[in-house]
Amino acid sequence: MEINSPSPLPISGSTRLYAVLGDPVAQVRAPSLLNPLFAHLGINAVLLPVHVRPDSFADVFRGLRRMENLDGILITIPHKAAALHLADEVSPAAEAAGAVNALRREPDGRWTGENFDGIGFVSGLVAAGHLPKGKHVALMGAGGAGSAIAAALLAAGAARLSLCDPDADKLEALVARLERHWPGRTTGAAKPVLDDADIVVNATPLGMRADDPLPFSPQALRPHCVVADVIMKPRETALLKAAAALGHPILHGAHMLDHQLGLYRTFFRLDKSSRGARDRE
Repeated sequence: MEINSPSPLPISGSTRLYAVLGDPVAQVRAPSLLNPLFAHLGINAVLLPVHVRPDSFADVFRGLRRMENLDGILITIPHKAAALHLADEVSPAAEAAGAVNALRREPDGRWTGENFDGIGFVSGLVAAGHLPKGKHVALMGAGGAGSAIAAALLAAGAARLSLCDPDADKLEALVARLERHWPGRTTGAAKPVLDDADIVVNATPLGMRADDPLPFSPQALRPHCVVADVIMKPRETALLKAAAALGHPILHGAHMLDHQLGLYRTFFRLDKSSRGARDRE
């Protein structure tokens, strides 16, 4: 969803606030997408990145939700699972994923959590011509993004989902949640199962830093296997470069967020906000 926006409204005492919380936050693209959308809709609002360490996340979150001019919070790594337990209410999709990546303030002051990572990723995958229905998908990472993507892939008809994460407790909990909704289609292991996968997804942070090891070896993949990465910066991760060099179709991490913009617009009721802003002018 491409936005051609006018200049943003000047920040004033009536500006509404949104925050994206993560550790780190230098890589987040949400401000570059949401702030032009606010300007395009004529909404006096701004989305700011907030760098929060895991041991401070609960305190920062509780403090932010007390701000009367804060309307929404976006969550990125590594806080998505923790945010689920701090929301007052979450959607079925977020519950199945065990994580949220967006929260909005309701008129009564309660905070509702949702997870758009999964549907955003699958929408990008399908738009690129890679349908997960009937396929074997291998997914690295059982954290917030990986959990949401796992649920969305199964909902989209993936025949078999092989999960991999070195954290046995986290992996077991995710497999159990997915089994309740899509029984018999998910397995979990400490090491990746790649030999017969049709689509392989990296949903770990590996690749954000130049000295990170590859999350798995592309040489282990069969020909024409699709390789997707959820990392947005750098765009060309070492994994995607290696996979492309071997002739594999690749999917960049930006697709996951690009296909979420319209979902955020609806979730945060921005069209309603823009009508209200015009009515007050």
